[in-house]
Amino acid sequence: MQDIRLRIGTAILLCLSAFISIPGAIAVFLWWLAFSGHVFQVIRMRIIMPVAVMLAFFSAVLALSGGDGISYFIRMMVIVLIGFWVYAEQKSGEFLRFGVWLLGERWGFELGMLADMGLQTMHLLIRDFDQIRLAESLKGFRPGWKTIVPGGVVLVSGALMRAEHTAELLAARGYRNGGSLSPVFITPAKDILLSLTALCVLIIALISVSEFFILYG
Repeated sequence: MQDIRLRIGTAILLCLSAFISIPGAIAVFLWWLAFSGHVFQVIRMRIIMPVAVMLAFFSAVLALSGGDGISYFIRMMVIVLIGFWVYAEQKSGEFLRFGVWLLGERWGFELGMLADMGLQTMHLLIRDFDQIRLAESLKGFRPGWKTIVPGGVVLVSGALMRAEHTAELLAARGYRNGGSLSPVFITPAKDILLSLTALCVLIIALISVSEFFILYG
């Protein structure tokens, strides 16, 4: 989706649908398979497995404490997939334009710039992680617990150094708060159609919940 406004709105609708009920989560997953266009990209991303393991752990804890761990895992995993879709669709400067459009040239500019900088940092962390893995493989090291701590130290120190350099650059240019920007958005018909399908998914989730209360009553 090219329009960041519709993309964020669609993501919110889909996350609400997945959180409301299992049928909603299944409908969101089918939407993701049909329209996201990033299925194989997510499969190739190494970060998806640690996230799935973490969610499985919390789901197991919830199940042992008497909750519905399976339902929690399914819903949260689908929400994570929608998050990956938003991340994969993001382009530089989009959140800055969205923030100014939504909240104005002071708070919107600040929050939009922070969001763009955060996503840029995530891109750089993924790139650094791939470079660390490549260096370890060239040196003959196998991925394991012994390489996690040194790699984590390198990632954190690199992120802190970039943050410090960015702060110095903003200070040198005299940045204080807010900024002037005239956001322009491109809204193709496909984006509107996908937003409407997300609304249909939310209706499916709500209908399943209402049927549950009718049967329970």
